[in-house]
Amino acid sequence: MNVSQTIETEEDLLPCLHVKLYHPQQSSKSLYGLIPLGKRSKHPAEDPLRLGRDGQACTVALLDTRVSRKQLAIQAYYTPRSRDMLFRIQNLSQSAQLSVNSSALDYLEVVDLPDKALIRFGQYEMLIIRESGEAKASFEVEFEVLTVPPSRETCTCEPSL
Repeated sequence: MNVSQTIETEEDLLPCLHVKLYHPQQSSKSLYGLIPLGKRSKHPAEDPLRLGRDGQACTVALLDTRVSRKQLAIQAYYTPRSRDMLFRIQNLSQSAQLSVNSSALDYLEVVDLPDKALIRFGQYEMLIIRESGEAKASFEVEFEVLTVPPSRETCTCEPSL
């Protein structure tokens, strides 16, 4: 075995965002037809990961007319004190509020994503879990669909009025 086969490459150590999606009508509607479910896709760290209805402007498109053309963006970043790739989320929708672990974000507001975050907009719930890695220039994203709301699994249900 030569040396190049034993050295870990950046490709082996990519940070990953596991994005678990849920919508109450997902079984009757084809909402996730444009999303690569169940496989990791590589994304350049300098480009925000955008999610929305517009497949031209967004990296990830939802097939739902009630979703904003540009709903949200997730941006990777580093701090001088940490070697870990961190992420922040921004609400790109002028008409819909976005919540991150029950904290509301209005249009263009930004918040750091914790290692595990419950994101809500409209009827959608997304559980995002960050997996560390050592790569600097890119990260991976893996999407899956949940059969139950992640708020029920994580016990972060909001009381109904």
